[in-house]
Amino acid sequence: MKVLLIKDVFNLGRAGEVKKVADGYARNFLIPQKMAVMATVGALKQVERIQASATKQRELLNEEMSGLAEQIAALELSFKAKVGETGKLYGSITQQMIIDEVNEQLHVNLDRHQVESQPLREVGEHNVRVRLTFDLIPEIKITVEGEEEEQEEQPEETGKKPRSAKIEEIVEAEELVEAKDKAGGEEVEELVETEDKAAVEEAEQEEASQSDDQEAESE
Repeated sequence: MKVLLIKDVFNLGRAGEVKKVADGYARNFLIPQKMAVMATVGALKQVERIQASATKQRELLNEEMSGLAEQIAALELSFKAKVGETGKLYGSITQQMIIDEVNEQLHVNLDRHQVESQPLREVGEHNVRVRLTFDLIPEIKITVEGEEEEQEEQPEETGKKPRSAKIEEIVEAEELVEAKDKAGGEEVEELVETEDKAAVEEAEQEEASQSDDQEAESE
């Protein structure tokens, strides 16, 4: 289907130009969004008027956005991300992440669709374009730095897993109880041994007393 653009359409053309596009694209997007009309004989008679109006609007918009374009071009953004053994990032630096950083630093409200870039998946420097108008597309310098993964501490003894603090507390408590039980057992053994010794001494004394009595009677 041929359509007459009545607004500048990125990656398609400027207002006043006639373009051949897919029927679905025209009916479902361009025409409902009032970016184009069907290229009929009557519509084509309006080409000069559409072009003049669009040129004036484009100049005003470019002038309005020129200051922001300079600010964006002066930006240097830096991101850190984990890197795998192959040098590729785990995940990526997305358009949303980039535009969020731009919005935060410049206090603006741009949309991620204005970032003309695929997600960044490698460390290094990248130049990313941000489309403000059909003519103003400043570039941002973005540096992606690799961040090494933190290695988990390995246990000292091979084959043993590190124990959590809670487990350590339980083990210490059990060892303390065991030590107390052992100490208590030693005390009991010592007490029994003392009592046995006293009983033996008492029995020997009693036996000696009985012997003395028997000798006295025989005399």
